[in-house]
Amino acid sequence: MCGLIVITLSNRFPLSNVRRLERIIKVICLLNMPQGSYLSAAVATTGVLAGAYCVYHLYNEAQKRKLPTTWREVGSLKDIYIYPIKSCGPVRKDRAECTLLGLKDGWLRDRALMVVDDKYNFITAISYPVLLLVRQTMRNSVLILQHSDMEILYVDLSEVALKPIQTSNVCGVEVPVHDCGYEASEWLSRLLDNSADNFRLVLYASNNSRKLKIPANNMSKFRKTDTGALPDELPFHLMNQASVDDLNTKLQGNKVCYKNFRPNFLITGAGPYEEDDWKYVKIGENIFEVIKPCTSDTTEPESRPSTENVSQIGLHMILCSGTGGFVSINDRVYVA
Repeated sequence: MCGLIVITLSNRFPLSNVRRLERIIKVICLLNMPQGSYLSAAVATTGVLAGAYCVYHLYNEAQKRKLPTTWREVGSLKDIYIYPIKSCGPVRKDRAECTLLGLKDGWLRDRALMVVDDKYNFITAISYPVLLLVRQTMRNSVLILQHSDMEILYVDLSEVALKPIQTSNVCGVEVPVHDCGYEASEWLSRLLDNSADNFRLVLYASNNSRKLKIPANNMSKFRKTDTGALPDELPFHLMNQASVDDLNTKLQGNKVCYKNFRPNFLITGAGPYEEDDWKYVKIGENIFEVIKPCTSDTTEPESRPSTENVSQIGLHMILCSGTGGFVSINDRVYVA
């Protein structure tokens, strides 16, 4: 009855007036209920509101990460690496800013660009290992790409960021990107398969983490802000030099280097595989939560993919102490 009155009035009066009248009519309808019905409705409404509040409160509490207050020093930060283009060579830095999307130094952002095919699907160095030989540097907003068989390519990211947003795909998730243009496409296409325009370079077009794709094991630690820009899973990757050294004593044939695992942070001072028991890592004043071990196959940093597949070495982490902090070479590393 109340709904019928409101629908009828909405055809004759401004919507704002109808909404006010709707609230009045609902009150009148409640007041005209039998006493038992009125009390039942009030109790039911109160119960629903209380239940909704409890669910909301529990959800917020679950989303909060309670940070440790006691730390143990284990070593120091030896190297910092940023990979502007996913699957291409690293840029070593002495200092970098920590953000929810990963490491950053001005326009230099970790895994904020990627190479895609003509259907805008991400391609990897596993299929095109020559990508690993692409050297990257940054001068202000200009990304400079070099390869021994190619002329130097300059890409001004400040101009790219003004281009229309398109949709690409990385790890099964659609992401917003800016296309870096024809020159970058032609350069990469000649490098990868000597074609004209089979490949393109794209820049991540958001200040927020990409859409979350829940992994197969549905790890409850993942939140929608934890995915970063374009990494496979998480925005920060740490390697322990002692673990890599110990691993090499067990490998026959080809040895591995920490660069095989493409870490952001390389630490020294901790014992082999000691990182397996860490839940939090503190570098300088920045606190990271360990979400999972790294399970990626290794890839030779300066030649072709290695035949050795090594699982669970290194840590995938997320930033949980707030953005804007900096990490520097020789920072002390603490764990909890």
